[in-house]
Amino acid sequence: MIADSTSRGYKVRNLFLSDSGKLQIKLSETQMPGLMTLREKLSKIKPLRGANIAGCLNMTTQTAVFIETLVMLGANVRWCSSNALSTQDQAAAYIASQDIPVFAWKGQSHDEFLWCLKQTLFDKGQWWPNMFIDDGGELVELAHEHYFQHLHKVVGVCEETTSGIMKYQRMLKHDLLKLAVFDVNNTLTKSYFDNIYGCRESLIDGLKQGLNLMIAGKVAVVCAYGYVGQGCAEILKSYGARVIVTEVNPIHALKAVMDGFTVTTMNEAASLGDIFITATGNVDIIREEHFAKMKDGAVLCNMGHGDQEVDVACLRKYPSQSIRPYVEQIFLPNGKSVILLAEGNDVNLGCSNGNSDFAMSISFTNQTLALIEMWRQEKLEVGIHAIPKEIDRFVAELHLEKLGVKLETLTERQIEYSGIDVMSYRLPA
Repeated sequence: MIADSTSRGYKVRNLFLSDSGKLQIKLSETQMPGLMTLREKLSKIKPLRGANIAGCLNMTTQTAVFIETLVMLGANVRWCSSNALSTQDQAAAYIASQDIPVFAWKGQSHDEFLWCLKQTLFDKGQWWPNMFIDDGGELVELAHEHYFQHLHKVVGVCEETTSGIMKYQRMLKHDLLKLAVFDVNNTLTKSYFDNIYGCRESLIDGLKQGLNLMIAGKVAVVCAYGYVGQGCAEILKSYGARVIVTEVNPIHALKAVMDGFTVTTMNEAASLGDIFITATGNVDIIREEHFAKMKDGAVLCNMGHGDQEVDVACLRKYPSQSIRPYVEQIFLPNGKSVILLAEGNDVNLGCSNGNSDFAMSISFTNQTLALIEMWRQEKLEVGIHAIPKEIDRFVAELHLEKLGVKLETLTERQIEYSGIDVMSYRLPA
């Protein structure tokens, strides 16, 4: 059952899940110190007053904490999920119960996903965003393609995925991008703590909850050795898997070898792997010619954004059966079968609960400060902009206290000797 009240500003699975959602969101708040600090320091001055924010991020309990933080800081918000399988229905129900427009439920069709994007942009022509938060670039791309006449009202975009930044780079190259983009994805705090540490834990959750899979002794193939791939490779190795990495970047490949992993091509790895994890942000990483070489029962899953890394369209040509929710056995023409998790979407969200509260607190604190910085500047030059480094450092500092960590302080002589620029970030007053 879908609770559809578009006129009231929501479409979610079941509004009666809101009480459960509230309990889980309150629990998440205890592990999200960055956002809680911003609420404490900034809710009275409301630095986002007047901001109409259209958000397209995985609709989880952590995202609900983020959404409520933006509202407390003065923003008007409309929201949808960036992935058909990533919504936690209880979190979406709670946000809807707070009269915050949200259009998200787990298990959307492609057409339903597009419908939700459109609802997030418009409210009967009475509302249009002046800021975007995107996770993959679908919302911004839709705005460029169908609502070009409204883009002059938009201050900018905050993007937190590799695939989204790649999309904006392509648009910029072809002179199609008409907005300023803050690249939250490549901040160190996002890359390290969300991508490496967050993903390495949530990958295991997805594999275990999806299949209760024994990892020790298996051959795991990790496609790409960027930040997400590093986290995945490290955790699989620690569980006793023999890990093979595929790469196109010679520097990343060299690092993978130095870290003790075998590096080869997918054509060679296809016949060796028991578990395949894509983490590239690109398309068509595991294709038809690779499926044909795989062992019977090989497991296919994705840790990048969206379902484009494994060629799911090819797999849909073959007979299949559902083993349990979002676990499919697909029968290949050669008599073997493969197991596809989460329909090729993010396995940590499709088959589990995604990254931890603490990891997401770091990313969402970064997002919040980036939005405040963007809103302060009112109009940025079209293009892709790095987040100021002092914000990155400040986000880390906000989370150290929760971990009981104390920092050393440089003396004046040390500062003079080293030439280090001691950057500091001040919250709006």
